[in-house]
Amino acid sequence: MRHLVSFLFFFIFTISMTPQSESNPAVWSHEVKKISDTEYELLFKGKILEGWHVYSQYTAEGGSLPSEFTFEGAGEDYELIGKTTESETITEYSDVFEVDETFFKKDAVFTQRIKLLKPDLNQISVNLFYQICKEVCIPKDELFQISLDGTTFQASEQKLDDRSAALGSSLKLDLKNKELLNQDGLENVQNKSNLWMIFGLGFLGGLIALLTPCVFPMIPLTVSFFTKQTKQKSKGIANALLYGFFIVLIYFLLSLPFHLFDSVDSQILNTIATNIWLNVLFFVIFVFFAFSFFGYYELTLPSSWANKMDAASSKVGGGLGIFFMALTLAIVSFSCTGPILGGLLGSTTLAEGSVAVNLSAGMVGFGLALALPFALFALFPAWLNSLPKSGGWMTTVKVVLGFLELALAFKFLSNADLVGNWGVFKREIFLGVWIVLFILMTLYLFGIFRFPHDGPKQKLSPARKFVGFLSLIFSVYLILGLLNVTNLKLLSGFPPPDFYSIKETESDCPLELDCYKDFEEGLAYAQKVNKPILLDFTGWACVNCRKMEENVWSDSSIYPILKEEYVLISLYVDDRKELPDKEKFDFEYDSGRIKEIETIGQKWGTFQTINFNAASQPYYVLLSPNLEILNDAVQYVDAEEYERWLKSGLEKYHLSMNK
Repeated sequence: MRHLVSFLFFFIFTISMTPQSESNPAVWSHEVKKISDTEYELLFKGKILEGWHVYSQYTAEGGSLPSEFTFEGAGEDYELIGKTTESETITEYSDVFEVDETFFKKDAVFTQRIKLLKPDLNQISVNLFYQICKEVCIPKDELFQISLDGTTFQASEQKLDDRSAALGSSLKLDLKNKELLNQDGLENVQNKSNLWMIFGLGFLGGLIALLTPCVFPMIPLTVSFFTKQTKQKSKGIANALLYGFFIVLIYFLLSLPFHLFDSVDSQILNTIATNIWLNVLFFVIFVFFAFSFFGYYELTLPSSWANKMDAASSKVGGGLGIFFMALTLAIVSFSCTGPILGGLLGSTTLAEGSVAVNLSAGMVGFGLALALPFALFALFPAWLNSLPKSGGWMTTVKVVLGFLELALAFKFLSNADLVGNWGVFKREIFLGVWIVLFILMTLYLFGIFRFPHDGPKQKLSPARKFVGFLSLIFSVYLILGLLNVTNLKLLSGFPPPDFYSIKETESDCPLELDCYKDFEEGLAYAQKVNKPILLDFTGWACVNCRKMEENVWSDSSIYPILKEEYVLISLYVDDRKELPDKEKFDFEYDSGRIKEIETIGQKWGTFQTINFNAASQPYYVLLSPNLEILNDAVQYVDAEEYERWLKSGLEKYHLSMNK
């Protein structure tokens, strides 16, 4: 597990160094050689960009993924004669996977002989899956459409059956006044808010990282090195400032791989973020991080990395040498900063908007907080004397971070439970787990129990007592929330919603409102009672959706409007529950791309995209029963703005009724 986490960090860092111009570093072609009337030799040739390599089919297990061919129709239309052979390869030992890996450089040639079982066969399709790597490994697929007789390959077109065409057509609404939607402006306001929030979280994480034993002792040593290594004080200060700049740059670079994913599909990371098993993986990793903070083991990157970076900084000197010094700091401090960075990544998956942009903002905030002390103490070296001495208090900081990592871990387990509709990790159980965690943290801070890496028992400091008191207050707050004495508005979005409870509730909708979770059913009811519709695109793992429900919908001036004036239709776009077989279908976009609709979330996510050109949640639309849009759409707004929006929609609806 330690090597896995180290490799993930290595992957994230090194992919950021890949120029965007190298996004397609291998070009493939194929040839056909006729051996006899029934036998052919197929050659697949790859030209690989300098510095990159492609892995062999026969590279050792436990390392990078091997190349793999899929011959469509093999065994029915034709048979394979022998194995697919390869041109010359290179074998080298991998420090990351600790195995010998076999790969191609510059050129790769695969050869496969086939024998036809159907004499009239003249076209075949072959798919190649491969990994192409530099410092980063990128998985790719290459489809070869091969004509055996030299004619143009005629690919069969995928066509929708009548049932799929009908079900797909039913998703498209005949909306009126669609020009009222103001999606671009909404997303811009929302994204700006998220960026500042994530930047602040990153900055806070960086400040906390400064207090850990991996970073704090480095401050006076590094600042003294810069201010004393040169005779000119101004040059030493300039070097320290450059060192701080490189720290910010390095942590920014860590976010660049996620922009690569965003460029492929702007929603891919948000889709992944609601994946059940990825959330479970996050849970496991965060628990692993937490116990490293508790002192049961050490999370470290290979020491050879730090040694190489340190040697490079001494060898090259100048600005490049300072960059390698900053990189050395990032590597040697990983045991403390890695779990914090993991928490930052987790926070970005819970926030709305582009995960990549959010992560860049968080990483810049984190790097800036780490860099500030080195710059400030270089400018004002006398301040070094006011720094507290290293000691046991830094261990306490790590343990507190461990408890916070565990609390966040259970949020991801809760997401998996909600999205998967497991019905196991209900609201009361989630709150109970958090209560136990924060009570344990309180007991630790007050010295009731200790962890393996704690030093000799000492008198509790005022700061430790203060944090322990805050933890106790928070534990009591959670207990009151569990007993329904308080509404836990400070935690809106983190615990499961109120209606996801072990207790029997009259409604499975937020705040026990009446709601429909199928659009057609809700529309039919709205037409029956002649009321406007509040269309709510939401998600089980959507934090801002819960905040809106618990802080805005619950407002005394808004709740009666929702309860009495509107028909609420809540569509969960991340619901992974499978549709009945008769309701599954293929949907064809205007571009011709075909998407399989197999889950409830896929259906309503596609419904939102094709009708409202939106993909984020929460997303609210007001409709009349005859599908007239009554107002602009809104997302995450305050209670005052939401009330104004609801009343404006009602006014427009009643005016249209009186015409």
